[in-house]
Amino acid sequence: MDKIREKSFGVLLCFAVALIGHYLGQWFPIIGGPVFAIVIGMILTLMMKDQTKFRSGITFTSKKVLQYAVILLGFGLNLSVIASTGQQSLPIIVATIAVSLFLAFVLCKLLKIPKRIATLVGVGSSICGGSAIAATAPVIDANDEEVAQAISVIFLFNVLAAIIFPHLGVLLGFQGSEGFGIFAGTAVNDTSSVTATASTWDSMFQLGNATLDKAVTVKLTRTLAIIPITLCLAFYRMKQEKKENKEGKKMEWKKIFPMFILYFILASIITTVATNTFHVSADVFLPMKELSKFFIIMAMAAIGFNTDIVKLIKSGGKPIFMGFVCWMGITVTSLVLQHLLGIWQ
Repeated sequence: MDKIREKSFGVLLCFAVALIGHYLGQWFPIIGGPVFAIVIGMILTLMMKDQTKFRSGITFTSKKVLQYAVILLGFGLNLSVIASTGQQSLPIIVATIAVSLFLAFVLCKLLKIPKRIATLVGVGSSICGGSAIAATAPVIDANDEEVAQAISVIFLFNVLAAIIFPHLGVLLGFQGSEGFGIFAGTAVNDTSSVTATASTWDSMFQLGNATLDKAVTVKLTRTLAIIPITLCLAFYRMKQEKKENKEGKKMEWKKIFPMFILYFILASIITTVATNTFHVSADVFLPMKELSKFFIIMAMAAIGFNTDIVKLIKSGGKPIFMGFVCWMGITVTSLVLQHLLGIWQ
């Protein structure tokens, strides 16, 4: 009971900031709730002289609630729908992820960017923005400032994509919903920005929700890449820890292996079986998807409270350049492969 009470102050503080971030994100979807929450958290932490009472709850929210958010994200994935409608975009998704991770690896070496920040930016750029960063951070033991740095970089290029891509689509001669939907789903990171980009295209050409539906399906297919990427990173970390464990101490695999990813997989299987075998409406799982989004906003608020905004700005140059290169690499790869596959001529 004492532990619950100890955590409650910090959790409630993050909840309050998340509520504000959530509503601001609805009013300004191009920015999104997580970004508002992290910024509010960073500003408030400058004004709070003593965070002792809140510290335990803030730490719990930035670590555990973040993992709960990833688990609940699985309830938004119907694997059969993704398998049937995402096949066309699968080669493009695999290629864009590979290109982004390769570019992040090369720039990490060349520019001497910290490995964990490079990993988060590479994964966030290539898979699904904040959700991918949320899933990866515990696996590589990234601290809150590294998470905040990566989220800031991803946010910058999300906004640019949402503003630029619909006009770029016109210049490149995209027609209808198919090609641009795949482009938005593969070249834009975060779900809110994918939605904003695709919705803009629909409104420009009176296409209803056709482009949005296509883009979101492609985006959900990309989200599945969280599973192999995080598992590979976990095994790599285990291998490194084993090498460094010269004293022969017993390794705590549970602390390294991302059990929450297995629960994420289980959640997606439950959704798939329930909707396909037992014909449960997909709407049943909507509250859990919404709760997942809110938990991510809460976790980002906690990360904001743990972040030194001055240090973040001073150290931001190289990660931003990396984010730009990854973003350009993904954009060009998506367009070239669409052209080669005959999706866009």
